[in-house]
Amino acid sequence: MFPTPTLTLIGGPTLLIEFNGLRLLTDPTFDLPGDYEAGPVHLHKTTPPAAAPCDLLPIDAVLLSHDQHFDNLDRTGRAFLPSAGVTLTTPIAARRLGGNAHALTPWETTTIGSGDERLFITSTPARHGPVGIEPISGDVTGFLIGVDQPGDAIYISGDTVWYEGVAEVAERFHPRLVVAFAGSAETTRGKFHVTMDTNDVIALVHAFPDAKIVAVHNEGWEHFKESAADLAQVMRALSLADRLTPIEKGQPLAVALDVTERNLTPA
Repeated sequence: MFPTPTLTLIGGPTLLIEFNGLRLLTDPTFDLPGDYEAGPVHLHKTTPPAAAPCDLLPIDAVLLSHDQHFDNLDRTGRAFLPSAGVTLTTPIAARRLGGNAHALTPWETTTIGSGDERLFITSTPARHGPVGIEPISGDVTGFLIGVDQPGDAIYISGDTVWYEGVAEVAERFHPRLVVAFAGSAETTRGKFHVTMDTNDVIALVHAFPDAKIVAVHNEGWEHFKESAADLAQVMRALSLADRLTPIEKGQPLAVALDVTERNLTPA
């Protein structure tokens, strides 16, 4: 029997993943609602987290897609990083953060835990917006989580749009669960999305035909333009609703990943 992860959405991109005896946390954001100024970009957080950082300890690893944007690593989240066993992230973020930050380049795999309680973590390509955005948005990574072999369990997109790098993840690996950073985030730089919109999630559905899809990073911030309800409405219209697994903020959800048992069990 394949192990069953339990997912708890803390808010925005912050997801607690309890899996195979280990506790992982994506992109820590724990600040209360407020405003952030980052050069020409203004961000406004609208809702508080579903849990305080101290309530989530211990954390074996933080999977940090990037460190340069407040909606993926806010002030309290940054202060939380030393509490984790390790922070896995991009090479440039690891250099900036220091401490327990460990760099992964695209397709590089590391192992956390030991014995039966072990997971493979693989870095995946990500592009935080349209072609040419890289010098502005900076480096970003996604992650694959594997149990028996790299990438056989969960794919976490990180802040990316659908593009050839994500398509290559689907060609190389066959995860049973895909966590999409959706929400169609826009900033004041222009009328283009820098995280997945509904069309991108639909592309994921078809690229990973055997995987369940969970969408996060679509609430809690003003610059998210598409909500979970918006995505669910489109999926129903396209008769794809059975591929989308809804997740409620603050409510643990166990997701069965056995290939012969595509069901959900309340945690």
